[in-house]
Amino acid sequence: MLYVDIPTTADLKSLISHRDDICLSIYLRTSPVTQETAGDRIELKNLAKQGIHQLEAAGTDKRRVAALAEHLDDLIDDDEFWRFQARSLAVLATPDNVQTFRLPNALEPVVEVSDRFFLKPLLRAVTFPHTCYVLALSEAMVRVIEVSADLPATLVKVEGMPKGAASAVGRSTLNDRSPSGRIQGAEGQKVRLRQFARQVDSSLRALLAGIDIPLVLAALQPLASIYRSINTYAHLALTGIDASPDALTEAELAARARAVLDDLYRDEIAAFASRFEARENQGRATTDIAQAARAATYGAIETLLVDIDEVIPGKVSDVDGSVTFADGPSAGSYGVVDEIARRVIHAGGRVLGVRKIDIPEGKSLAAVLRYPI
Repeated sequence: MLYVDIPTTADLKSLISHRDDICLSIYLRTSPVTQETAGDRIELKNLAKQGIHQLEAAGTDKRRVAALAEHLDDLIDDDEFWRFQARSLAVLATPDNVQTFRLPNALEPVVEVSDRFFLKPLLRAVTFPHTCYVLALSEAMVRVIEVSADLPATLVKVEGMPKGAASAVGRSTLNDRSPSGRIQGAEGQKVRLRQFARQVDSSLRALLAGIDIPLVLAALQPLASIYRSINTYAHLALTGIDASPDALTEAELAARARAVLDDLYRDEIAAFASRFEARENQGRATTDIAQAARAATYGAIETLLVDIDEVIPGKVSDVDGSVTFADGPSAGSYGVVDEIARRVIHAGGRVLGVRKIDIPEGKSLAAVLRYPI
């Protein structure tokens, strides 16, 4: 099983706002196979040493550095923690606290030391989660399946979930033609299917509370349309699996759900590219880091694409957004594109963490602006 804890929007905003004398950000690839995590521990230890050396070279308070190193050593030695991992691990540490996020996507190793956390790699997991739930819905059966990027699908037990439509509405069958107000014939069947769908939606709320990964619906008509009409989960995928879920195994449903996710992501990137091209002709789009930094500082960026793998060290002025680039990573600088993303999120804009191949012109970022700068 892939153990993930993807940061919520609230988590991300809290991390974005955090400032400290020491913020160490480490990202590394990990294995979900417990027997293979010994090498992951060694990798974390080596990356932690790099961060500690940067702090020592900058003349940072030795007691604070020692406290940070102790937190990291405790994490490395925690056998129980290493039993449950995903494809990558984010470690965000200060001398007073360590936070970790297990992520489903494979990230490049990164060590960043600054007065703020380096969060751009986390955006990939938030932007395009490799996980989803499938709601396999029919009159006869309801299944909820957890889908991850490359591990077997898992059937999830949901408390209070009805077993089927008839039992949900207290009937032996939905085909009862005896009149009862408007509950008869085809119209009556739709009324009862809507009651059933509401019970399913209500049962799912506890499972889906506080998360924002896609829910993929697998159902035939008319139940598919009926469920969509009463759904309260904001991240129900617009495209579903149009097939009888009862005839599909969990593995088959997971395979079809991954195809749905791939289509969703491609559509979103394609839509951005079209919007970028149109706005660029109006002077409302840019791939220039300095221009994007200025626009982000004034809250002018509507949507921003950033390359999650690249780190461009430097600083961005809080006054006018001017950029000072650094020759290399140091405790006195931070990721410039990461800081631009931070300001976009604070201003209510949307940030998508992608690979460079998805960014117009293959640049480090691409921004669509609310108005020309």
